[in-house]
Amino acid sequence: MDHDNYTDEDIRRILTDTTTIALVGASPNSARPSHGVMSFLLSKGYKVFPVNPGHEGKEILGQKVYAKLADIPEPVDMVDVFRASEYLSSVMEEVIHMSPRPKVVWAQLGVKDYDAAAKGEHYGVEVIMDRCPAMEHPRLNIGR
Repeated sequence: MDHDNYTDEDIRRILTDTTTIALVGASPNSARPSHGVMSFLLSKGYKVFPVNPGHEGKEILGQKVYAKLADIPEPVDMVDVFRASEYLSSVMEEVIHMSPRPKVVWAQLGVKDYDAAAKGEHYGVEVIMDRCPAMEHPRLNIGR
C-alpha cells in the first residue's frame, strides 16, 4: 500500500466497518489530542478501549483503561496509535501477537514507520499512517 496516499474509499470502508477500537496512548487529560479523539469516537458509537499502562485500571471517559493490548477482554477491529513514530514498531509487535488480530492499525497525525507498516501488512493487518479518524470521519461524511 502507498502510505503517502490513501483513497477516500479505503478510509471510508475502514471507518464504516470498524466497531471496536483500542486507543493506545489514551490520556485522561482533556487537553491532549488522544482524549478529544476518544471522545469523538465514542460519540459516533464506536466501542473504545483506552490503553495506557500509567493509568491501568482507572477510567477515561467512562471506559476502563488497560495496560497493554493483550489485556483487552474482547477482539478489536482497529488499533488507533497515539504514540511517537519510534514506538509504532513495538505496538505492531503487540498487534501481530493478538488473537484474533485486529484488521487495522491506524497511526495518528505525524506517526509514520514504513518498516512497521510492512511488518503489519505481512501479517494481514491494514495500516493507515499520519491520519486522524476524527478528521477523516466528518470529511467523508460517514453516517454513524
